[in-house]
Amino acid sequence: MGGLLINGKDEEKLDTFELAIRSGVNWFDTAPSYGAGVSESALGSLLTTADAAIQVSTKVSIDSRDSDYYGQVERSLNGSLRRLNKSRVTLIQLHNPIANDTKGRVIGINEIMKPHGVLDALDNIKMQGMASEIGITGLGETAALIKVIKSNRLASLQLVYNLLNASAAISMPPSWPHHNFTGLVDTCFEHDVAVFGIRAFSAGVLATTHRHGKEQPLTPSDTIASEQFKQQHLSQVLFGHNQPDARLALRFALSQQRIHAVIIGLAQREHLEIALQASEDGPLDEQSLAQIHLGWRSFQA
Repeated sequence: MGGLLINGKDEEKLDTFELAIRSGVNWFDTAPSYGAGVSESALGSLLTTADAAIQVSTKVSIDSRDSDYYGQVERSLNGSLRRLNKSRVTLIQLHNPIANDTKGRVIGINEIMKPHGVLDALDNIKMQGMASEIGITGLGETAALIKVIKSNRLASLQLVYNLLNASAAISMPPSWPHHNFTGLVDTCFEHDVAVFGIRAFSAGVLATTHRHGKEQPLTPSDTIASEQFKQQHLSQVLFGHNQPDARLALRFALSQQRIHAVIIGLAQREHLEIALQASEDGPLDEQSLAQIHLGWRSFQA
């Protein structure tokens, strides 16, 4: 879970930011919904202290009750740019889940693809020079997401990929309960869409036993309890105990060659240090990956 930019002290924010820059981190991802704009404002302040060339991505959430998608996207990004102290961002991504039909926060495929729909509104932002590229969040119904990817209008997709659900890129055994994202990474590869891995720690379940009550799974039928149950099973298979390992979780995400970058949240400087060490350790070896597959296959609900 993140939270440093929202809840951290100014000294810790700056110290962690400077460590990230020194360590070669050159992309920062945020959204107006993170702390109701606080994350963007904090990042905007930090960006003024950096000499390095830094890429920034943010997001936009669409209210399906308002058909003025152009206005919604433009107003949202203008607010983001003001908080970020920037005239443009590298990437803006739709934050809503996508499905066949519109319901609540979920945007239907027709609203995404139709003339003057969401994709047209995002393209309009590109034409105005406010964002270099556009992308989506890979949540919702997999078939609908694949249709959007195949439109050849996206630069990126951010999708769930972790030890508890790697179905976006790996065929998972029937014995392992998971929301099915099969085909997303392959389709992105076929259509030259960059992939960001999110939820490498599954809302913290794969990183720590500490629970603060704000954890929230993003996929239907999953709960913190069910995710933790699966984590404990994997840890028993891999280590002989039920404790999570944050570095293992991140190294697993980094082992997927068709995922171009992994977006993680930080609540304190130590989390960045762990992530940097995991990155330095590199992808998992074949024996470790084989043990993980064994853990999936041997699971009994």
